[in-house]
Amino acid sequence: MNDTNQTVEEVEEKVEEQPQPKSPSGPKRVVVDPITRIEGHLRAEVIVGDDGVVQDAFVSSTLWRGLEVIAKGRDPRNVPLIMQRICGVCTYSHYLKSTMAMENALGIKIPYNAELVRTLMDAALFLHDHVVHFYHLHGVDWVDIVSALDADLEKASKLAFKYSDNPIGTGVNELKKVKETVAKFATHPQGLGPFANAYWGHGTYKLTPEQNLIALSHYLKALEMQRLVAQMQAIFGGKNPHPQSLVIGGVTCVMDMLDPARMAEYMVKFKKIADFVNNAYYADIAMAAEMYKGEASVMKPMGVKNFMAFESMKVGKNDYLFDSGIIMDGDISKVLDIDISKITEDATHSWYKNDKALHPYDGETDGNYTGFVDGKSVGSDGKMIDTKNIDPEGKYSWIKSPRYDGKSMEVGPLAGILVSYVKGNKRVVKIVNEFLEKTGVPTEALFSTLGRTAARMLQAKLIADHGLTAFDNLIENLKVDQETCATYTIDKDKEYKGVGIGDVPRGMLSHWVRIKNGVVENYQAVVPSTWNAGPMDATGQKGPYEADLVGLKIKDITQPLEIIRIIHSYDPCIACAVHVMDTKGNKLSEYKVDPLYGGVCSV
Repeated sequence: MNDTNQTVEEVEEKVEEQPQPKSPSGPKRVVVDPITRIEGHLRAEVIVGDDGVVQDAFVSSTLWRGLEVIAKGRDPRNVPLIMQRICGVCTYSHYLKSTMAMENALGIKIPYNAELVRTLMDAALFLHDHVVHFYHLHGVDWVDIVSALDADLEKASKLAFKYSDNPIGTGVNELKKVKETVAKFATHPQGLGPFANAYWGHGTYKLTPEQNLIALSHYLKALEMQRLVAQMQAIFGGKNPHPQSLVIGGVTCVMDMLDPARMAEYMVKFKKIADFVNNAYYADIAMAAEMYKGEASVMKPMGVKNFMAFESMKVGKNDYLFDSGIIMDGDISKVLDIDISKITEDATHSWYKNDKALHPYDGETDGNYTGFVDGKSVGSDGKMIDTKNIDPEGKYSWIKSPRYDGKSMEVGPLAGILVSYVKGNKRVVKIVNEFLEKTGVPTEALFSTLGRTAARMLQAKLIADHGLTAFDNLIENLKVDQETCATYTIDKDKEYKGVGIGDVPRGMLSHWVRIKNGVVENYQAVVPSTWNAGPMDATGQKGPYEADLVGLKIKDITQPLEIIRIIHSYDPCIACAVHVMDTKGNKLSEYKVDPLYGGVCSV
């Protein structure tokens, strides 16, 4: 243990000895590129005043991939399998919504059994994504790993009971192993391994060493849960990622549904992940809420207070876990109905030729890459350096700017929880009120980075507590009905259009299709991270990412943890948000990938 303590002191010394360089007075541009621990490539640029407050912010997706144009001219029955390749994380989300779009276009009503099985697969995806996001992508924005090495084991083990009656992975011996594991990383010649290159010791970390150790133990336990819940989805999906059991009209996994052993396997795995959600994930967010509710950077009011969510997770006939609706201007006294005809995508500041705000049925994806401009920004040592910067007057992102009736909207777990809560969804009202009472956090705190992070956990808890309702209803229905797929025909002399829409782990996802002559004529996917990460529109209105960064106080511009924490709270999936290709083979940009370090740079 002496070696471990010595290592902690050395690390802390390095943090304390970090130079605080003086740069010229006046607004400075800070560039964070790439933002790591997300899916895809994202760049954030902020203009910071001498007081450390962000005066303006711009977010850019810097790499692209293509699927929407690939769908054109193809048989509609093949497109869902292609669309799930938009992302390696959100595979089932796109697979499901693409399938639903085709069914909506063709007027297909799928069997009740198929609806429930799709929900069981969806529940597995939500639980997987939310647990992985907090612990392995977002958690180290809240948890100081180095601080955990100073924790008192007995004290930490007792403290865990403050947040859960049945804490997981917090026995003295378990915590000792966790501490020893991380200490080995700290003393290794290559440093902290997966925990290297972070801002340990940053002034906005608030957890005690013991609390950090508890969360770190759950980080390691979550790796086991990640494997288990992936297996859970594969029971009905055939494999994970990229399940293959959905077809237009229903599902093909009838043998698994009729096999008691397979059904029991799903239930057992579900109960294990539900226990982790309730006694580790919930506990850690409650702990974070207690300690961070006085931290200005995580309690800062949001820049966009418009929220939109769409019903999802059908657990019974006319029974969904999450409701549809819109909250405007933070007014939680009412929820408005959604009119999907009011959805548009603007490309004024996006790298596309057509700048018009188009409805997704008429969307265009014709690339027009204009690059960056010469400028200066703050280097890692605090001094100004020459860089390529975003031009806010021109185009600067591969992401479009979706709008609802001309307004920016936030989508995601917070939107889903807020809409259901205001609509009086009894399941949601119960868990939200319990969390607010347990943590002493006021309702208005939901409109913050802390609220967004807590909402993702509350969504996972709602599924953990009520997801098996679909399982029970499926078993009962199979006793009298074993239909799993509806029949249909595609008339080549008819034109069809349809949409598959609903909330997925990152928010409201919609796939839009036009079918003509028996093949896809046009295809668009408007994904959650497009809603949240889009650049300014034609009126100068910012999307949620950009708006949330404006007004943020940054403690140290050479260690912009506050920026990363806010962006991560949305769980960005930029690979989903960007999906365009040039079918003529024109080179839009060129990139070099360093095979040793995995770094990417444009040339």
